[in-house]
Amino acid sequence: MASDPSFDPQRADLVVGVLGAGAMGRGIAQVAAAGGMHVLLHDAKPGSAAEAREFIGKMFQRAAEKGQLSEADAAAALGRVEVIDSTAGYSRCHLVVEAIVENLAVKQQVFAELEQIVSPDCILATNTSSLSVTTISAKLKTAHRFAGFHFFNPVPLMKLVEVIDGVQSAPWVGDALMVIGKRMTREPVRCVDVPGFIVNQVGRGFTIESAHMLQESLAGIVDIDRVMRDVGGFRMGPFELMELTGLDVTQPASEAIYQQFYDEPRYRPVMLMRARYEAGVLGRKTKRGFYEYDAEMKPIVAPEAPAPDASPASVWVSPAEPHGFEALTALLSKLGATVERGDAPSAGALIMVTPYGTDATHCAVEQGLDPKRTVAVDTLFPLVKRRTIMGTPLTDPAMIAAAHGLLASDGASVTVLRDSPGFIAQRVVAMICNIGCSIAQMKTASPSDIDKAVTLGLNYPHGPLKFGDVVGVERIHAVLSNMYRIYGDPRYRPNVWMTRRAKLGVSLLTPE
Repeated sequence: MASDPSFDPQRADLVVGVLGAGAMGRGIAQVAAAGGMHVLLHDAKPGSAAEAREFIGKMFQRAAEKGQLSEADAAAALGRVEVIDSTAGYSRCHLVVEAIVENLAVKQQVFAELEQIVSPDCILATNTSSLSVTTISAKLKTAHRFAGFHFFNPVPLMKLVEVIDGVQSAPWVGDALMVIGKRMTREPVRCVDVPGFIVNQVGRGFTIESAHMLQESLAGIVDIDRVMRDVGGFRMGPFELMELTGLDVTQPASEAIYQQFYDEPRYRPVMLMRARYEAGVLGRKTKRGFYEYDAEMKPIVAPEAPAPDASPASVWVSPAEPHGFEALTALLSKLGATVERGDAPSAGALIMVTPYGTDATHCAVEQGLDPKRTVAVDTLFPLVKRRTIMGTPLTDPAMIAAAHGLLASDGASVTVLRDSPGFIAQRVVAMICNIGCSIAQMKTASPSDIDKAVTLGLNYPHGPLKFGDVVGVERIHAVLSNMYRIYGDPRYRPNVWMTRRAKLGVSLLTPE
C-alpha cells in the first residue's frame, strides 16, 4: 500500500492519543495499549480519564485472571496508558482518535484546536458513527490527514473497525489506519464516506423493514422477533435489538441516514417509531419499550398458543414456484399428509401456494385458485424450526387452522400472519441484501468487506451478499420485484447490482 514516507504505522514507539474517556474512548485506549502502542488519554471532564484508566486496568487484570494475558503483560499494557491534563499533551502523538459527543460543531472546534497542536504528519481521526467524515474535516487546513476510524461498542469485544476515507483524505492515511487497526487486534474494513458507512446502512434493513411490517399490522412484535430468530437465523429479533440499543439511538440514526441520502426510499423511517421515540418509550433503559418488563428486567411475553388440533383431508400445492413446490411437498409427505397430484385441486382440498414476494391474494387471483381455500407458506428458508403462513382476506378460518395444525404436527412452531407481500423473513432479508448490493454498486466498499463488516459488526448469520447467495439470488430478486409490483413503492426496487447477477446466475459477491 502506498503511504506517506514520513509516517510508519508499524513503528514500535507509535503514540496514539484518545480524546474522550467514555465507553468508546476507554475501549479504544484499551485495544491500542493491548496492541503495544503508547496511549495518551484525555477527557474534558475532570477525573474521567483517570477513572477510565482504572477501568482499563481492571479489564487487563481480568484478562490475566482468565489466562488470556500474563500478569506481567497486563501490567505492561496498563503502563502504556497515560492520562494527560490537556490536549496540549497530544503534541507527542502520531495519531489522535476523537471519541466525544456526536455534535458536528463540537467536533469541528476540537479538531481545529488539535490541528494547531499536533505535528504536521500526525493523523487525525474521528470515531463518529453518524456524522459525515468529510463535513467534520471541511474547515481544517490539513483535511488530507483526516479520516474516520469507527469502532463498535463494546470495543474490546467487537473486532470490527471501519476505516473511512473522506473526500479530502489522502490515501496513505486510510492505508495507515488499516495497519494500526490490525495492530489493535481489530478487523479493519475500508469504505468511502457515505451516510451510515457500511454497518449502520445495512442495519436499517433489519430494523426499519420490521417497523414497516409492524405499522402495517401484518404481525405483532413478538411474532416478528420469533420469525427472525427461528426462520432468519438471527441471534436477536429486530425489536429485541432496538430494546437493547435504545430507540433514542436507533431512531435519530435512522432519520439521519434517510435525510443524508436525500430521502432515499430504502431508508424511509416509520411514523410509529417516531411517536414512540417522542413518548420516551425507549426500551430497556426506560424499563418500557416494545416489551413490558418484570422486576428482574425480563421481557413479559405470553407463551405461544398451542397449535389447533386440525388437519386437512387433502392438500394441493401450486407448482407455480418450482423450488417452493418441491420443498413444501417434501415436508408434507414427511408429515403424512395426503398430497393431490392433479393439475388442479379437488373441490374440498386445502390449496397451498409458495410465493416469493407475493401475497396470498395475488397468488389466488393470478393462478385462478379459490381464495377461500388458499394458504401461502414461506419456503424461501428451511422449513425446520418455524413455519410461516398467511391466507387471503377471504380464506376460511377452518382452512387456516387445518394448515396450521398440519405444519405443526411434527412439533415445529407456526406463525400465522395477515396477508402480506413477502412474509416476514423474506422482506427483511431481501432488504438487507438489497442495501448491501447498493453499497457494492456505489463502490462504497468491496463486496468482501461489506460482508465482513456486517458479520462482525452486526452478528448476522451471513453478510448481505452471501445471504443472497445462500437463499438464492434469483429468489431474493423475485421477492423485491414482486413487492415493488404490488406496493408500487420504490423502497422495494431491486438494485442493479442484484438484477445483473440474478440474470447472469452468479454470486452477489461477483465483482465488476
